[in-house]
Amino acid sequence: MPKLTAKQTKKDSGADMRAFGPLFNKDLGQHILKNPLVAQGIVDKANLNSSDVCLEVGPGTGNLTVKILAQAKKVVAVEMDPRLAAELQKRVNGTPEQRKLHIMLGDFMKTELPYFDVCISNTPYQISSPLVFKLLEHRPLFRCAILMFQREFALRLVAKPGDELYCRLSVNVQLYAKVDHVMKVGKNNFRPPPQVESSVVRLEPKNPPPPVDPKEFDGLLRILFVRKHKTLAANFKQTTVLNMLEQNYKTYCSAHDMMVEADFDIKTMVLGILDSIDMSLVRAAKLDLDDFLKILLTFNRANIHFT
Repeated sequence: MPKLTAKQTKKDSGADMRAFGPLFNKDLGQHILKNPLVAQGIVDKANLNSSDVCLEVGPGTGNLTVKILAQAKKVVAVEMDPRLAAELQKRVNGTPEQRKLHIMLGDFMKTELPYFDVCISNTPYQISSPLVFKLLEHRPLFRCAILMFQREFALRLVAKPGDELYCRLSVNVQLYAKVDHVMKVGKNNFRPPPQVESSVVRLEPKNPPPPVDPKEFDGLLRILFVRKHKTLAANFKQTTVLNMLEQNYKTYCSAHDMMVEADFDIKTMVLGILDSIDMSLVRAAKLDLDDFLKILLTFNRANIHFT
């Protein structure tokens, strides 16, 4: 096969962009990964086995899909845009990979997901957070997910105590998964280029998952991360927080046939709990996962809940 010159490659690339240009819908956050080396790097990070079923979210025109098909047993691609789904199907028709590809047309967030071993996603930015939590709630647990996000979102996922971007999202995700930053991806690797830089993370669910009620855990984090640099005592002293916790406590007591003490005072009780574990003067921005779990357990043992 004759080798293409740089001029011919540039010409072909331009034709490719013109051909697919009308297909892209910026409202759906469609930015197709065009760099084959980056695409291969992402697939390599998944460490696919020949027996794996891979879930791909937002396959677009299939630049990642064809590389996954070469290594996996089956690819289930969830695509919202019927035009892109048709392009992807056309791309594999008549090839040995055709039988390995199953396209699910529809909104990922409304789609009932099948079994899969690995997930790979060039994620539409507007569904980044819902996508992560939908994956973490999926059963049976998958082995890992290789996910592309807007860089700041990715850095929030992997942030540690004391980091500027450490937040409620960081702690909620790290409760259920080990998260690592694996690759930066510049905006010029996409067609059309997005306005922000991207990063790829590897997410590996903890198996078995910790026996923690996610809504209750998030309820605690909501209180603590509203003002993450304030002391925990200051956050818990807010009137709205105290009123909510008092209502929850009384509801719990009623449901369990327990009497509420005549001299009951929620503020005294809450601050006493924090003092008992030396957490009154610490700040959420510096606490780690074990600290948050200790706080939740101590409050729950005192029959105070956050949902």
